[in-house]
Amino acid sequence: MKFSALVSTLLVGSAAAFAPQATKVSKTALSETKADLEVLAKGLNPVVGYFDPLGVADSALWGKSDEFVIGFLRQAEIKHGRVAMAAFVGYCVQSNFQFPWAMTMDGTPFPGSDLSPPEQWDALPFASKLQIILFVGFLEFFSELTPGEGATGGLTHYTKGGIPGKYPEFTNGGLPHPVPFNLYDPFKFHTNMSDEQKEKRLKAEINNGRLAQLGIIGFLSAQTIPGSVPALAGVVKPYAGEVMAPFAGDFSLL
Repeated sequence: MKFSALVSTLLVGSAAAFAPQATKVSKTALSETKADLEVLAKGLNPVVGYFDPLGVADSALWGKSDEFVIGFLRQAEIKHGRVAMAAFVGYCVQSNFQFPWAMTMDGTPFPGSDLSPPEQWDALPFASKLQIILFVGFLEFFSELTPGEGATGGLTHYTKGGIPGKYPEFTNGGLPHPVPFNLYDPFKFHTNMSDEQKEKRLKAEINNGRLAQLGIIGFLSAQTIPGSVPALAGVVKPYAGEVMAPFAGDFSLL
């Protein structure tokens, strides 16, 4: 009950904190130059604005241009925000719900909610973990496909003028067999969305992704370092394993 109440509070709070501002939508691209980042930052959080104390946007990583570096960093933030949102929601669901169907062909059930999410991961068979890792690896590989490198599908790369955060469509080729649904908007509910709506939703996604990164790290920190997150004391279960070593229970390279 305490965890369910916490989840409800966090969801309501996040919605209020990141409600889109009633301001004119900017036509500025969401990547490319530092000036674009400064405009985007004000749209994301008018109070904080542009915040880059380490000067990462000006670092010319790998000797590349600012446009290349900023495109890379923008893609990294959006992608990690999406992963964190999936992790946060998954953590909440796994803590309160168990899938009722069998997990494996021999009828083994899914780990129950009596285990914390990291403990549930540890309880998975090695083959199940491997399937998850390989599927995520495929999604990462497919996201990097570009037509200029001989692929039949894909998009212009985000470091070469492409749109950070835009995922290629499965239905445009690049796969050895037809796939009827895309990763984003599989049922095409948002096909007719205007550019202004897309930009507004992307900004909301970025803000929610940032919040989710703090949320999932807060959960894991509270589990592994007692007292590190006072607000979660007694809410999440302690975990004695190693969250940064997903296969520690299966094998060790040390």
